[in-house]
Amino acid sequence: MYLSILFLPLLGSFVSGFMGRKIGVTGAQIITCSSLILASILSTISFYEVGICGSPVYLYLGSWVDSELMLISWEFLFDQLTVSMFIPVLYISSLIHIFSIDYMSEDPHNQRFFSYLSLFTFFMLLLVSGGNYFVMFIGWEGIGIVSYLLINFWFTRLQANKSAILALTMNRVGDMGLSIGFFAIFALFGSLNYATIFSLSPVMNETAITIIAILLLSGAMAKSSQIPLHSWLPGSMEGPTPVSALIHAATLVTAGIYLLLRSSPLLEFSPTALLVITLVGATTAFFAASCGLVQNDLKRIIAMSTISQLGYMVMAIGLSQYNVALMHTLNHAFFKALLFLGAGAVIHSFSDEQDIRRMGGLIKFLPFTYSVMLIGTLSLLATPFLTGFYSKDLILELAYGQYNFSGTFAFILGTITAGLTAFYSFRLISLVFLTVPNGPRIYYLKSHEANLTVIIPLFILALFSIFFGYIISDLFLGLGSGFFGNSLFIHPNNLTIIEAEFSLPLFIKLLPLFLSVTGAILAISLFNYFPEILIKLTENTLGKKIYTFLNGKYFFDIIYNQYIIYGGFQIGYTTSKILDRGIIEILGPYGLSYSLYNTGNNIAKLDTGIITTYSLYITLGLITLLFLVFSPILLENSYLSDIRLVIIYISSLFLVISSNINPNYNLKNIIK
Repeated sequence: MYLSILFLPLLGSFVSGFMGRKIGVTGAQIITCSSLILASILSTISFYEVGICGSPVYLYLGSWVDSELMLISWEFLFDQLTVSMFIPVLYISSLIHIFSIDYMSEDPHNQRFFSYLSLFTFFMLLLVSGGNYFVMFIGWEGIGIVSYLLINFWFTRLQANKSAILALTMNRVGDMGLSIGFFAIFALFGSLNYATIFSLSPVMNETAITIIAILLLSGAMAKSSQIPLHSWLPGSMEGPTPVSALIHAATLVTAGIYLLLRSSPLLEFSPTALLVITLVGATTAFFAASCGLVQNDLKRIIAMSTISQLGYMVMAIGLSQYNVALMHTLNHAFFKALLFLGAGAVIHSFSDEQDIRRMGGLIKFLPFTYSVMLIGTLSLLATPFLTGFYSKDLILELAYGQYNFSGTFAFILGTITAGLTAFYSFRLISLVFLTVPNGPRIYYLKSHEANLTVIIPLFILALFSIFFGYIISDLFLGLGSGFFGNSLFIHPNNLTIIEAEFSLPLFIKLLPLFLSVTGAILAISLFNYFPEILIKLTENTLGKKIYTFLNGKYFFDIIYNQYIIYGGFQIGYTTSKILDRGIIEILGPYGLSYSLYNTGNNIAKLDTGIITTYSLYITLGLITLLFLVFSPILLENSYLSDIRLVIIYISSLFLVISSNINPNYNLKNIIK
């Protein structure tokens, strides 16, 4: 059953991809959707068996690498962490497949699209179920490659090409650090198996573990879009909307979070690494929320929200609250998928318009879509008793409950981020649904609710966005809950959840909610009733500069392009022109062969055909030879005595050469 969960999506992908012409569009849709739904049912059973009943499953398929100390096997581990990740990955992927039936109905390459989607899901399942770091790394690289194919699905669009290449190359930067981290793990532990590494980590050198943890973090920063490797995520919006939902909700961006969660027994023994992780997460959350305030593309606003929420998850990992980070990952997957698919429904019905400044008044045309997007937005804002409430606010309380610099820093930035998130989320709701119509009249005439294949996934995701957090909160976060067993490790010194639950002032607990409500009311008021205030803010010089700074995403792209990328090109040009085509060629084959050729030509010129010249060569050679033979007697203290043998050899060589330059004039002929 457990292997079936993995290989059903792979089977659907192969059939849809390689037999697409035989089975047709409808056949590809039926096979891929059926495979994913069946895998989802099996994952639910596995969640009951492994999670609820507490019986992890280990599968050994065979040896992969067997070379002296290095023993790597094809092995799979289905523990509580794995089956918890199965739930959002398979549920959301199944709903996105169903959603895509209508959304991609007019695309001529349906079979290819569904094949890519299923392959993407397979690699994510392989990543979360791998029994060692190398099997996980196959899934890690697999989702990277398939994300490139999906972002670049409409490959005739130049912007899609650029975004896909950016995503791939920026992820390669993180993957380089991750690969070095794996080498370091093998050098330190002599194994890449989870059980071996995690059992030895308490007795290992703390500095070595810190270096390994930072290297693992670099891989997670690229996949999960943390500063400074975040620039690719907003650009990935160039793919179709179902791709955006799959990448941002359940699969690609959660891979980095999963890597850090799986490595919790390593991270717990490196306080320095935990500090760095906390600072990175808090900074990313604030950065993305501030940039989201002024974005105008519907999908990019939600993408900035994704980066911000990923910052919360990384922040929770840095605070050693791995179960809270995992729960927020699951909760976020459902309401973020709802927001993306809702945005896709709006774009699809509104003639593919994505600029929210050219929308407005759609609440009367798309009431159901408005309802589900409002549910997703309220869940994102951690509205009490919706799904997001049970994890997001708890992260901030846990940060405050640390009573140290990193915790306070995370709490302050996270709380401000909560207010900013509310503002830009309701800015989106206002400009798309509530304000006066700003789009072309023909767009409104064509606008209508989508078909049943779109409504059903949105409705199911809306239910999850309301109830899922309440259902699993005690299981994941309950005091004394032993749900995770050995899959997550929290050092006893870092257990602060009791402090956060029972000892914090009420003001601290309610502050994020107060800021969220304030931000939401402010956005609705400004964009619906007092828009002139916003216009005045951007008319002065300071307002324009702040707007430009935030809209340019802190100019990270400019810094990368002007300094890092341009500098890299300069180094490459210098290397190519001076080293490759200069020094190396002169010292290497070109220079060596040219020198030998010239030397041969010069020696050949000695063959003049004049007998007196040959006589001169022989006479000079004989005189030199005689001089060197008797030099110890004539010049006893001379430096020539040390090198006379070398000179004798060279002189003898000249004699031989000069004697054989022209066979008609040898030494005997000359003597005669």
